[in-house]
Amino acid sequence: MAMKNMMAMKNRSIIGGCIVALALGASPMALAQKRPRDTFAATLPAAQSAPSPANGSIFQASAGYAALHEGSRARRVGDPLTILLVESTTTTKSVSSKSDKGGNLALTPPITGPFSFLSPDALKASSNSSFNGKGNAGQTSSLAASLSVTIAEVRPNGTALVKGEKRMLLSQGREWIQFSGIVRLVDIDMENHILSTRVADARIVYSGKGALQRSSKQGWLGRFFNMISPF
Repeated sequence: MAMKNMMAMKNRSIIGGCIVALALGASPMALAQKRPRDTFAATLPAAQSAPSPANGSIFQASAGYAALHEGSRARRVGDPLTILLVESTTTTKSVSSKSDKGGNLALTPPITGPFSFLSPDALKASSNSSFNGKGNAGQTSSLAASLSVTIAEVRPNGTALVKGEKRMLLSQGREWIQFSGIVRLVDIDMENHILSTRVADARIVYSGKGALQRSSKQGWLGRFFNMISPF
């Protein structure tokens, strides 16, 4: 009973912390990036089955056999290969809008009659409105690194799912790079390298945790006042 109460209190504290963080403007993705995900762990090779009995032939195929045209390139589940990260993105956007609108109205009062006392200038009206807006946005990002991953799944069409990660413990914190995607086995060169631009459905996570990351973020009180500020 005491253990259940402790677990319930722990769950409530975790949920409360998430609610407070969300109230202060932190997104669920930012909460998840406080530590590296475990879904990018290396895939172990399939366990080798018991060796088949000798059949009298000179050549005996084994699990480690590779044909001459295949060489030592990665092709099985658990084989490692190196992803060369050469990502570079540059985006620009410019928007401008301008509008003008005007109108005039003039009435001539009668010379005789009950409205003859009205002045012609009193029955004139005009309106004018204008709007001019401009907006510019630009973003440039680049990532150059190398990361070794393992083959997690080999598919019948000659493609493979690869995934892996690199974790670094530095003096001022921790950093990690995680990668997953689909590659063609024929695109892997003889040194087991492949460019990240030839990876389909690529997912790249580069994040960290420590003093440097904390110093580059705004404090929680500042985020709170920015969230409720109407200006």
